[in-house]
Amino acid sequence: MVKENIRMSWMNVIHNKMRSALTILGIVIGVSSIIALITIGKSSMNDMTSEFASFGADKITVQVTGTPLKQGLTNSDIEKLKSIESVAGLSPTLTGNTTIVGSGIEKTNIVVQGKNDVYFTKNNNIIEEGRGINILDIESENMVCLIGSNIARELFFGEDPIGKKLIIGGVSSTVIGTLNESSNFSSTSMNDSVIVPYTSSMSLLGTGFISSVDVYMKNSKQAEKITEDIESVLYEAFNGKKEGFSVMNMEDMLSSINKITNMLSMMLGGIASISLFVGGIGIMNMMLVSVTERTAEIGLRKALGAEPKRIQQQFLMEAVFLSLIGGIIGLLFGVLIAFIVCTFIGATFTLTTSTVLLALGFSAAIGIIFGIAPAKKASNLNPIDALRSV
Repeated sequence: MVKENIRMSWMNVIHNKMRSALTILGIVIGVSSIIALITIGKSSMNDMTSEFASFGADKITVQVTGTPLKQGLTNSDIEKLKSIESVAGLSPTLTGNTTIVGSGIEKTNIVVQGKNDVYFTKNNNIIEEGRGINILDIESENMVCLIGSNIARELFFGEDPIGKKLIIGGVSSTVIGTLNESSNFSSTSMNDSVIVPYTSSMSLLGTGFISSVDVYMKNSKQAEKITEDIESVLYEAFNGKKEGFSVMNMEDMLSSINKITNMLSMMLGGIASISLFVGGIGIMNMMLVSVTERTAEIGLRKALGAEPKRIQQQFLMEAVFLSLIGGIIGLLFGVLIAFIVCTFIGATFTLTTSTVLLALGFSAAIGIIFGIAPAKKASNLNPIDALRSV
């Protein structure tokens, strides 16, 4: 009897092709919206999370805003931070803007960053060609530099920039390396930057103050204790003025970002589910019309001994067929849309099993929920009243 109900339900769905197609369309739009929005959102946010993760979960970042009496950190402050227990290394950063000249081409307002050997040890994938800054460059204050991908193309197009001279702020410097091109979602793009030894950058940029420091930990499990020790040193350095600095634990930041991305994914899924809800109303509307049109058929089946639960089962199966067909088509369209958009915006396409199961499960649930009322109405018809319509 169940097989017969399945067969009859399927025949009724394909018999009314236009009506079924229009009803399925609502489910297709709903499911494809859920798949596309959640997948695009997750793909974009995964790229941004990966970008933050690449900064290192074993790292604490110190940003210095300074006070009227102290504009930034000095070398003595750096030495105090180095002496903190469980600190594996420090990477100070000085930042400024100046003019550079290479191959007779001048570029103004270029970001110049002063960094040390620890930075390149911890970020060995940042170099495309050449070498990074080493400890000898730091101690000897060598005038060497690494340049971003855009600067390499513009100033040394068609040439190997390694070994070439670059005038930075009126001072000649030797190019020892080029930097990999940053991704579209990089919040710290180095494509238009120049990196020099931080000891050299102090005179080059005309400042003796360090604007930020990356503190690398031996054990990230001690992050809270190390953060407290760092704040203690900085509190003393800035004479008790906490507004002169901020300390960020990357592990805590990643946790916060993951919470935000999960909330945004749920919000996007909720917005998209509204269209799926509308599609469910379309299924219920079609099924109610179908019950009205097939009143005589229902009455005849009941008169021949069909149980109400069998009638109800048949109409419920029709609703589930419509929602599942729409769900599968919507899944294909949603994946296609998400892939095209991710490719266009440069995000890594990421389709999760949970997203697929959510969309298909939701569409099946919609069919069942919105199919119950028409199915009950059909099963509760009085056979005598139904046969009068013949």
